[in-house]
Amino acid sequence: MTRAVIFDMFETLITHYQSPLYFGAQMAKDAGIPEDRFQSLWRPTEHNRCVGKVTLEEVLEMILRENQCYSETVLKNLVEKRVQAKKECFQHLHPEVIPMLSKLKEKGFFVGLISNCFSEEADVIRKSELFPYFDAVYLSYEQGIQKPDEEIFERCMEYLSVKAEACLYVGDGGSFELETAKKLGMTAVQAVWYLKEGTTQPSKRKQDFFQFETPFDVLKYLEI
Repeated sequence: MTRAVIFDMFETLITHYQSPLYFGAQMAKDAGIPEDRFQSLWRPTEHNRCVGKVTLEEVLEMILRENQCYSETVLKNLVEKRVQAKKECFQHLHPEVIPMLSKLKEKGFFVGLISNCFSEEADVIRKSELFPYFDAVYLSYEQGIQKPDEEIFERCMEYLSVKAEACLYVGDGGSFELETAKKLGMTAVQAVWYLKEGTTQPSKRKQDFFQFETPFDVLKYLEI
């Protein structure tokens, strides 16, 4: 019997793709650095940013200094616009997300979150309107490990005192999260309500996993 529902955050509970993006290309433009040069320094930092070894501010300062264009004003502008873009994601929730989380809590299910994220995202998540719905929050930036490492799933289950077979894992399928959840014995399903074919979204439909077309499909699956 399912006792816990554990969610991914990005492209599952929220999406980047219904508000203006502020990724490497946009930051490069605002910094006045050619995109290829910016990305050559930005992309290699992804793992360290994701597991808490370096902050957004530290990476951006390094890039600006490497390109001889550092100033406190430029750095502050990049950081503020990046954080605002992350906050904006929470303004475009699928209308069923909060009612679904509310119903899960009402019916006594544990609700967990396992998310790969960076420093600026961890802060925004903890200040978001979704945060109070979670009984366990395991963010890669804070945990020092990231999906698909089995350890971050196991830490979340241990905190909730649930076995894998009592967990439903819901994610968009990035970072091989569904494969890991399934390997551990969870019921793993793909959330596709934010997925739009033909876009730059990193995840695509995975035919090896059952797909939920709307957040309320979580409730239907659990028969609540």
